Amino acid sequence: MTPALEIKDLRKVYGTGTEALKGVSLTVPTGDFYALLGPNGAGKTTIIGIATGLVNKTSGSVKVFGHDIDQEPELAKLHVGLVGQEINFNPFEKPLDVVVNQGGYYGVPRSVAIPRAKKLLQDLGLGDKMNQNGLTLSGGMKRRLMIARALIHEPKFLILDEPTNHLDLKTVLALENFLKDYEGTLVLVSHDRELVRNVVDRTYELKNGTISKGLSSES
Repeated sequence: MTPALEIKDLRKVYGTGTEALKGVSLTVPTGDFYALLGPNGAGKTTIIGIATGLVNKTSGSVKVFGHDIDQEPELAKLHVGLVGQEINFNPFEKPLDVVVNQGGYYGVPRSVAIPRAKKLLQDLGLGDKMNQNGLTLSGGMKRRLMIARALIHEPKFLILDEPTNHLDLKTVLALENFLKDYEGTLVLVSHDRELVRNVVDRTYELKNGTISKGLSSES
């Protein structure tokens, strides 16, 4: 089966001369839940940025479900839903509109996007908030809204970058339960070892731009 993510000898040197990635190679099989663990500056977010087309690599190759990000960037992006660290939706929009409008970027018709968005928001505990102003949402609700937005085009591969930052315990537990029910491939970028232990199957450890072999999340 074609891996969800296949990275070979990936390198990234920023304009400042900082070598963020030093020949990273990893594979995430389809349907598996993986984590990228490591301290700040280890290169986790750089890997995700390259895989999703937000950061240009220096060298190496990246494939998403067999689609090379250089040769078939649009096809590669179509398979991925990304929830970044920063809250970056329009706070003056209603949550329902945020999710539906995101579907439009992927060619999802409004007739399909609206009921799909309503279900996602209900499943993520935002059913009673979907038609309120986004400014009224708590930090945890905003994070869940970003997850709904990332899932509107039904990607086969979901990436979450530090999803528990600034969240209370109740919201973290609700997020854990949602992720356990997710049907697809998941990569969780986190320093939260407790969340990783409860959700993912295996982990990759990063340090100073290099990566170790995949390890059991119970290791």
